[in-house]
Amino acid sequence: MINKKLAVAALAALASTVALTGGAQAQGRDQIRVVGSSTVFPFTSAVAETFGRTGKFKTPVVESTGTGGGIKQFCAGVGVQHPDLTNASRRIKKSELESCAANGVTTVSELEVGFDGIVFANSKAATNTDYTIKQIWQALAKQVVVNGQVVPNPYKTWNQIDPSLPNKEIEVLGPPPTSGTRDAFVELVMDVGCAQFPEVKALPADQQKAVCNQIREDGAYVEAGENDNLIVQKLVANKDAYGIFGYSFLDQNMDKLQGARINGVAPELDNIADAKYPVARSMYVYVKNQHVDVIPGIREFLAEYTSEKAFGEDGYLEAKGLIPLPKAKREKVRTDILNLTPVTM
Repeated sequence: MINKKLAVAALAALASTVALTGGAQAQGRDQIRVVGSSTVFPFTSAVAETFGRTGKFKTPVVESTGTGGGIKQFCAGVGVQHPDLTNASRRIKKSELESCAANGVTTVSELEVGFDGIVFANSKAATNTDYTIKQIWQALAKQVVVNGQVVPNPYKTWNQIDPSLPNKEIEVLGPPPTSGTRDAFVELVMDVGCAQFPEVKALPADQQKAVCNQIREDGAYVEAGENDNLIVQKLVANKDAYGIFGYSFLDQNMDKLQGARINGVAPELDNIADAKYPVARSMYVYVKNQHVDVIPGIREFLAEYTSEKAFGEDGYLEAKGLIPLPKAKREKVRTDILNLTPVTM
């Protein structure tokens, strides 16, 4: 399907590339533009600032738009009005690559940045608690299993789910549907939690997906937008609330927040790197190959991003909360992205 769409889009892509070259010269677009994930934003921003300090190229403009929104902008076309790269806290979908191809974005390369954990965090002024993935699903799902029946979620407090949990109102601030963190949370928590109920597994596939994936809309879960810093501020103000965001934001706010243990494992760098922490995922940057060598500095920016001083062990991105890939994987990622190897599904 992708190959067919690529073939259909080839002539349009060629015309767009020619237009891009002329447009870049006419409009003076000499600055890399990056959109996408709020989770990957701090890492790409750090690389952009370091890259800009070399003085050879302008500091790239990095915008936090959410993974889904960023990929949509990225795939909208070729030309100076479209971004050159997009951050993503999940892997690009086949359907998104098809959308890219249909709009003339025929060649996309993938940079796997490193690992990140999704944390369930609250104020340090509150009690640190251990939750299971099953309990979190019961707290946040729109429909749950009670007495063998799938019913609208009746739980108002945590101890209604399990008497060992706090007698506190369920209040969780989390990402919106456009967020890659939301997608990963659904995959790693919601799907896994609901699979532990035979009553859900017995449902037809489409009903099962709906029960597993749908997050409640009665106020217990609050969509807090793509600004993770705003979630941090709200958790400090309300010690009974929890927030869902990437480990890097917890790492940068350890003086104010704490991460709940999930299935008995704390959200710590070593636990995420060793795959002990159950809610962890990879992070990505995608490159529009047709913009390379037209918008100045993209190759050099990718070289900086994949340098050992940046995304390697003890690199400056690890200090921002990134969990580096194993050395052999880093070397492959570096080779592939510097060769602009097209992503495949």
